[in-house]
Amino acid sequence: MSDLTTIIMAAGKGTRMKSAKPKVLQTLAGKPLLDYVLTAANAIHSQKNLVVYGFEGEQVKQAFADEAWQIDWVHQAEQLGTGHAVMMTLEKLPKDGKSLILSGDVPLIGVDTLQHLTTTKSRFAMLTMQLDNPFGLGRIIRQDGKVTAIVEEKDANDSQRQVTEINSGVYCVANEILHKYLNNLTNDNAQGEYYLTDIVKMAVDDGIEIATVSPTHPFEIEGVNDRSQLAKLERTWQTHQANELMKQGVHLIDPSRFDLRGHVTVGKDVQIDINVIIEGDCEIGDNVTIGAGCIIKNSKIASGTVVQPYSLFDNAVVGENNQIGPFARLRPDAVTANDVHIGNFVELKNTQMAAGAKANHLAYLGDATIGQKTNIGAGTITANYDGVNKFKTVIGEEVRIGSNAVLIAPVTIGDRATIGAGSAISKNCDAEKLSIARGKQVTIEGWQRPEKVSK
Repeated sequence: MSDLTTIIMAAGKGTRMKSAKPKVLQTLAGKPLLDYVLTAANAIHSQKNLVVYGFEGEQVKQAFADEAWQIDWVHQAEQLGTGHAVMMTLEKLPKDGKSLILSGDVPLIGVDTLQHLTTTKSRFAMLTMQLDNPFGLGRIIRQDGKVTAIVEEKDANDSQRQVTEINSGVYCVANEILHKYLNNLTNDNAQGEYYLTDIVKMAVDDGIEIATVSPTHPFEIEGVNDRSQLAKLERTWQTHQANELMKQGVHLIDPSRFDLRGHVTVGKDVQIDINVIIEGDCEIGDNVTIGAGCIIKNSKIASGTVVQPYSLFDNAVVGENNQIGPFARLRPDAVTANDVHIGNFVELKNTQMAAGAKANHLAYLGDATIGQKTNIGAGTITANYDGVNKFKTVIGEEVRIGSNAVLIAPVTIGDRATIGAGSAISKNCDAEKLSIARGKQVTIEGWQRPEKVSK
């Protein structure tokens, strides 16, 4: 909607979290709760986002200081109820259009659900749902099928407590209604708070019909008040994401032991073993196999690649038909072409490996370019840092680096050169030639090995 404002209540302390952080900054799948709500609001093209903050508000503002969010911050010094929170926004709330009212601790509200809610023809729409056990939640009171009021659990009589339709706390209301009714709220109730729900009866008394919409998924209206609820919602969300991936054809060996903390696009016939974590924005091509315990963050893995267990990727780009791991680590700006082999305990950082290159064992390759079909021996390192500056190592095509070599940057190794095992190379090496740089082996005659003195 072009005239849509979003009001997000995010002032709560979250006492039961037992945390110095505000509740809306607690994380679900790697992101703060409030992040999800803002993302959903932006997805439905909210023109104005009013975020009501309170406890440790500067932490909240700092966490979302990125101008891309387009947030208008509204301070609520005292948390006197949901009605009071929305009341604080009136000074900045447009007179025209509608407002979508959300809670910062209800993170998984879906875009489809919000679009349905905001596009009703009603001037007052709300999200409700039937629950088998509605204990503790506000009940939707109807007469002849029409909503007449919302009654909170503590204020409900026995008959009202039998109602199973509950209020989610999510509304889409014409701004003129909010401006008209919010200042008329009172705190004459069991909690001594200003309930936002009281404006429902005010609207009904004025002849305004209340529209109701149900969420696409039940978990969309689940809030978070303590660590147990947060953990439960985390697993619910992960299960949902796993099911969505399996619908796309991904073979998850055990969906209950998979975590997606971001977004991933996948090709066909992808297989992911247990305890894999995918973070940020990732891409996985066709016929990729990912072994147990891998962590993949903001990385791309092309088709046909096999990733052995316990390998780590962080802002890496992997070509087709690679063999990676186990226990490999690809750090930022590690880029491999097709048919590259990276074996156990090999670490790459800001290094580009051309097609067919291999580093199969125990190597550190930092700030390097490695040519086609070059083989890096076990224990090889590029010594790229002098304590102050980083330097580049350039290794040509079809080079053979012997085991336990140290390439002291800046240094260039020519095409088809061979480096003898145990060499410490500090000068450029010519193409097609063998270079060796190591101390002469000597045997010391008459040397006495020290022994411990018996006491």
